[in-house]
Amino acid sequence: MTETETNAYDVVVLGAGPVGENVADRARAAGLTTAVVESELVGGECSYWACMPSKALLRPVIARADARRVPGLSQSAQGPLDASAVLAHRDYYTSHWKDDGQVGWLDSIGADLYRGHGRLTGPRTLTVTGPDGAEHVLTARHAVAVCTGSRASLPELPGLDEVKPWTSREATSSPSVPGRLIVVGGGVVATEMATVWQALGSQVTMLVRGKGLLPRMEPFAGELIAEALTEAGTDVRTGTSVESVTREGGTVVAVTDTGDRVEADEILFAIGRAPRTDDIGLETIGLDPGSWLPVDDSLRVTGHDWLYAVGDVNQRALLTHQGKYQARIAGAAIAARATGESLLAQPWGAHTATADHAAVPQVVFTDPEAAAVGLSLAEAEQAGHRVKSVDVDLSTVAGAGLYADGYKGRARMVVDVEAEILRGVTLVGPGVGELIHSATIAVAGEVPVSRLWHAVPSYPTISEVWLRLLEAYRDA
Repeated sequence: MTETETNAYDVVVLGAGPVGENVADRARAAGLTTAVVESELVGGECSYWACMPSKALLRPVIARADARRVPGLSQSAQGPLDASAVLAHRDYYTSHWKDDGQVGWLDSIGADLYRGHGRLTGPRTLTVTGPDGAEHVLTARHAVAVCTGSRASLPELPGLDEVKPWTSREATSSPSVPGRLIVVGGGVVATEMATVWQALGSQVTMLVRGKGLLPRMEPFAGELIAEALTEAGTDVRTGTSVESVTREGGTVVAVTDTGDRVEADEILFAIGRAPRTDDIGLETIGLDPGSWLPVDDSLRVTGHDWLYAVGDVNQRALLTHQGKYQARIAGAAIAARATGESLLAQPWGAHTATADHAAVPQVVFTDPEAAAVGLSLAEAEQAGHRVKSVDVDLSTVAGAGLYADGYKGRARMVVDVEAEILRGVTLVGPGVGELIHSATIAVAGEVPVSRLWHAVPSYPTISEVWLRLLEAYRDA
């Protein structure tokens, strides 16, 4: 019979990914005692199976692509990538899937770590079952923050388990390069992983149910990336659904709705995410297991004044940086409520996650890169804003021509013509990921278009696209 230990804290955080870490950090900074519960690796999906390994894989791919467009370098950059060196680079940035450093950071802020599976057993109470079977009951005086993230969704296809498909986890951690890879999906994970494995030597076939790639961005983003992937050798098939998947010997066979038979060594399903809330005891507090958790702008779960859902689990913006932003807001709100302070609940206030609605930035690290913040033209119109969009061909900007011969790219600015502020910006082209923060500041800061004329871009940089966009808006 195992012993059960009970400990009380001001705040209990379920999940030690970057979101949970940030909630814990803000709670500890406010002087609140804090426990963190983690069933896998401290650092979470981003550190070991998403952001860090994927970008470590992509960086050599993008650097070679850039070099191939620069006179004096292009000839020497024509050879293949050293796949083993790229994979080793990836392994280094995942700390070889060991979390010692991040455990040390948690310890340094004074948060107590409980390893094991945590389940809610009632209001403000969790039971953690450790790897050795020992149980710890944790009670929270002020708040429980659910930061368990999301997992890759898989389709309901007969026999899929026997096929052993890749999800984003296998795609970012594979120890070897498959000779042939099928990528099912057309979103961020699908396009980034197609970019990586094609460049490392795989023959990639993309099967995309929709009519284009990156459906949540401006249409031209997906069009430019599809064109580049095709030029690189990827077989991009849109308007295509997978009807069945089997593994025959070592070969995966996918049959499409048109009857086509596609063979590969591995198949990656990148078709969306599902909340990791199916086995955390939601039923004990009147919520549905496996559901997304609706929250207010301070990240407090609807109908539960002590429960917060931060990061992917609330489905507001499934991005690591946005989850960390929410964690800072939630941590501040928890601390304010614990000390009896009034919440600053107005838009853009210290306890209000306004950016989730108005200024979410994202970079897709393909070749070319795609970066966007705020609303697309269609989203702005659907939201009822009276807007005007202006586009600029990035190849007309002097800095882009210097960056790469044959530079291809496009920029769009969506302007609210009544408020005279930006509602959204989208950029596609090599190197544009480093431009998006200036756009984020303009959107989040609601900087008037008249003031943006005084933000002078340095010459000759790609940032001069800002001047071209303003000129296009003035002349429209």
